[in-house]
Amino acid sequence: MLCDVCKCNDATVFLTQILEGKMQKVNLCDACSKEKGVQDPTGFALADLLLGIGAAEEIEKGAPTQKCPVCGFTQADFKKTGRLGCSACYITFSEGLGTLLKAMHKGIEHVGKLPQRAFRQMELTDKMRSLTDNLEKAVAEENYENAASLRDQIKQLEHEMAS
Repeated sequence: MLCDVCKCNDATVFLTQILEGKMQKVNLCDACSKEKGVQDPTGFALADLLLGIGAAEEIEKGAPTQKCPVCGFTQADFKKTGRLGCSACYITFSEGLGTLLKAMHKGIEHVGKLPQRAFRQMELTDKMRSLTDNLEKAVAEENYENAASLRDQIKQLEHEMAS
């Protein structure tokens, strides 16, 4: 099997990462694994390699000597570790981070995680609010057939929310 980076030498280092339920594999030869810092975990960012664009280079589009005013983290530090030093780094290095984060994640805004039950309850509450608004509009427009249908949907949803 050939190295995924140089496409010349036989791969001897095999890396696997699971992102969003999808397994991604990278095969490297000895030279490329050393160049990418695979033997040194602090100098290797698997995301860089998987993206194929040198993700750390995206952040370098700003000033090459840019430094975080809070923690003193530099672009070289980011490239070496693949991580930022503090929350202020996101603002300091924002120019290159937008495209980098879009390529690595679903979006550029963190929405967090919710327990499944809380997420379901939130969905039901949003649906209830929407149905209630539509019911008020239907009554205001004197569309009573639609209003009756919406009323029935609201009753069914209330029953779901109670259980």
